[in-house]
Amino acid sequence: MSDPSTSTATDRYLERSRRHIAGGLFSLNRRTDPMIVFERAEGAHLWDVEGRRFIDYHAAFSPYFLGHGDPDVDGAVIDAIQRKTSLVGAGTTPWEGELAELLTEAVPSLEKVQVTNTGSEATSYAIRLARAATGRDAILLIQGGYNGWEDDVAFNLMDPPDAQTPRADGPGLALNPITNGMPASIRDNVFIVQFNDLDAADEVLATGRIAAVMLEPVLQNIGVVKPQPGYLEGLRAACDRSGSLLIFDEVKTGFRNGLGGYQAICGVRPDLSTFGKAVANGYPLGVVGGSAEVMRFVDHPDPKQRVLVAGTYNGHPVPSYAAIATLRKLRDRGEEIYGHVERLSRTMEDGLRAIFDGVDYPVTIARQNSAFVAYFMDHPPRDWLDLVSSNDMQRDARYRARLIEHGVFHFPTPTKQGSISFAHAEDDIATTLAITERIVAAGL
Repeated sequence: MSDPSTSTATDRYLERSRRHIAGGLFSLNRRTDPMIVFERAEGAHLWDVEGRRFIDYHAAFSPYFLGHGDPDVDGAVIDAIQRKTSLVGAGTTPWEGELAELLTEAVPSLEKVQVTNTGSEATSYAIRLARAATGRDAILLIQGGYNGWEDDVAFNLMDPPDAQTPRADGPGLALNPITNGMPASIRDNVFIVQFNDLDAADEVLATGRIAAVMLEPVLQNIGVVKPQPGYLEGLRAACDRSGSLLIFDEVKTGFRNGLGGYQAICGVRPDLSTFGKAVANGYPLGVVGGSAEVMRFVDHPDPKQRVLVAGTYNGHPVPSYAAIATLRKLRDRGEEIYGHVERLSRTMEDGLRAIFDGVDYPVTIARQNSAFVAYFMDHPPRDWLDLVSSNDMQRDARYRARLIEHGVFHFPTPTKQGSISFAHAEDDIATTLAITERIVAAGL
């Protein structure tokens, strides 16, 4: 136990959490080195319990597209509370219909929707719908992608190169679970391939076992790994040939790339989509939706065909009002918001390229709209195997640590994306670039 006379506020908070919380914090994905105890946030900035201020590019794993404490979103939540809205738990509510209408108007592929509390719940429900619609059990996932923490998708995240080997009992890659406690039988119905490898996906789909291909259309769990020309279109065609569904996991990409999601940019229409994070600007809400043909299984005329969706907190007024306010703002002020973020993001990208130009080690700046990352390699990565084999992970970690030391907060794990919000200002970008220039000049 630390000496109370010498311990910092950070030490005291960490000690209390370790004493009472299994694992020391409520989501182990948030464990970092160094551990910082943040106590408040506003706009594009964070403050920790020591009083230090940071420019925030983590955005809590990217939900804060409008910035922390957006006045319109928070104002809608306060209004919901003052109106005495509450969780009734019987029948529908006025806000459920409005939220669903805004979602289906924003994203053309969402003919019908359901709302959950988290992105992980949304991806889990999407898989269940796909199995019901196809009569198949197996799913195809992408190495390095993240689709939630439930059993069906808890495989093959940031594996080392020697763990990315061919599967012994079929096509695709060997399965590497990210957690203990899963039934061994789960493995029989999960297949993994590398991103941008259409031939490998075709081989798995040719088995006729796959209910759905689920993927982030841009791999943003590992920074910004973009689909190569024709890849997403090829997956769409391959799913059509094989009778499998295509599911876009837009929990990260959704609403940051535009009101219609990344699917509106790439022009590929999935059968099902999942959203979360930015849809309610940080309030807990997930979305699953898609074609009316697939979504009819939610309330199929044949009770034996129905796919149960239930949740005491589904459609809770607080996150629902937050999502309504977020979507209205993105709809009504979209040109202003997306234009501002794109200008700042382009300035960040150009500035980072200029700073790293001429250093004696390779650097590649990757960006997709508001998401950006500096990779310490000489080319944009094709997939996770390429990235983990080529990126200088130690230099990447030092870069992030030194930015944090100087008040610029990126998640301190190599390859993780940075996120720019509507709340960031030109001064934030200029300050960030000036700090970056100094730490790069000092040597990484």
